Amino acid sequence: MATPVMQFEADLLHPQEAAGWTVFEAPGSVEVFGTGNPVRVVGTLDDIPIALTLLPSGRGHHFGPVKAATRKLLGKGAGDRVAVRIEAARIEAAS
Repeated sequence: MATPVMQFEADLLHPQEAAGWTVFEAPGSVEVFGTGNPVRVVGTLDDIPIALTLLPSGRGHHFGPVKAATRKLLGKGAGDRVAVRIEAARIEAAS
């Protein structure tokens, strides 16, 4: 089974409901990943590798928190646009 991939452009946001975090919204993520629960993903923001957990927004999609270190590598902050490519992280079974 193929791993679902999302590719889109998003603005980095600093919404009140995200406790002061800088985030991007992932529209259509519930349909792509098949859940409204948190989803562990890997991918890139403007070709910078990321691994994060998409969190439910309560509005039918997820948002992805962007760490300060990643924002520094990007040279971007709230209000800037990024190219997002994410897919569900593969979970390795414990042996």
